Amino acid sequence: MGLTKRQIDGEKYTGDGVNRPVIWDDNPRGLGLRIYPTGRKVFVLSYRDSGNAKRLATIGDYGVFTLEQAQDRAKTMLRTTEAGADALAVRRANKAAPSFGDLAKDYASEHAPTKKTGNEDLRRIARHLGGWNTRKLAGITRADVQTLIRGIGKAAPYEGNRTLALLSKMFSLANDWGLLPTGHPNPCQNIKRAKERKRERWVTPAELPAIAQAIDAEPSPYARAAIWLYMLTGCRKTELLSARWSFVDFARAVLSLPETKTGNSHEVPLTAPALAILETLPRLSGNPFVFPGLVAGRPLESIRGPFERVRAAAGCSDVRLHDLRRTVGSWMAQSGNSLALIGKVLNHTNQSTTAVYARFAQDNVRSALEAHAIKLLGAAGKLPSAEIVPIALGRKAKVRA
Repeated sequence: MGLTKRQIDGEKYTGDGVNRPVIWDDNPRGLGLRIYPTGRKVFVLSYRDSGNAKRLATIGDYGVFTLEQAQDRAKTMLRTTEAGADALAVRRANKAAPSFGDLAKDYASEHAPTKKTGNEDLRRIARHLGGWNTRKLAGITRADVQTLIRGIGKAAPYEGNRTLALLSKMFSLANDWGLLPTGHPNPCQNIKRAKERKRERWVTPAELPAIAQAIDAEPSPYARAAIWLYMLTGCRKTELLSARWSFVDFARAVLSLPETKTGNSHEVPLTAPALAILETLPRLSGNPFVFPGLVAGRPLESIRGPFERVRAAAGCSDVRLHDLRRTVGSWMAQSGNSLALIGKVLNHTNQSTTAVYARFAQDNVRSALEAHAIKLLGAAGKLPSAEIVPIALGRKAKVRA
């Protein structure tokens, strides 16, 4: 006779304290409910494998599985057996299959150390992907990835896109490392990237005095130096923190970066203020890095904590560390420097990356043209005693006699 939920709920253990009686179902035949002395109730399946050997497989606890779910699972296992495979062996193989956590560990030890942005990858894995650690790698679907990335991208499109790129690389490596069945599709393929909004935040001249005061109040000489050098050189975060003293040429006044994010080497000119900061920076014996970290022989991994204090003290809580690099580009554009020159200073390989500073360059062009107009009209005798006062950038000028 078939089991019912009411029957299961009412069943009690009636054994001798050692044996575990089973109440059998007939939908499908072989499905049963095993009752333990503790009162625990577990669905099991009795069947014969392809070699006609009798097998007993545990499906799962009643409460975790409903009767209907246990029946469906039993039928699936029987279909597997009828197809020539041992359902219990398949289940054990699935349990032994690599999890996402296994991939994350391999990525951390094998691939992340080879990347300049390896620490950023590990931060994203811990922040966004830790909930997948126990999931079987082969069981993660495109829908799973899409749901995850959509959730991240709603609040932070850039972060969502970087996480998607990271996941895609991880699954590609999983195929290369044999962690997935041959030909297993990458679940990140054909997932639409979020539309990113260009960020134009930079430190203004009005904000700089408060920021400078907050930087100088920082107790760590390395944190102070790093923040100032970000604004003086426009270096990327990891490229500056990983700089070695051997990269600094005081005679030529350059910081030579042998490898950058763009894949090429880059020489960063060091101005007099930048050189002065480096000359007074303490050198740690036995550590080759300009900004030594807490681990012997290793560079400073991050200055997030000190920078958080700086921007809070300066009242600029929305300024990010990368905005200091953006400050270099915007101030240079407003000083009349060409976009090509700015791109060279910031080591841009793509002109569209530098194009974000075009608006500042146009502001400078307008100011120059207004000065030219005043000079021209004065020479022509049209406005001999006129004073042209711009009301606002981009609007018409007010002529005042």
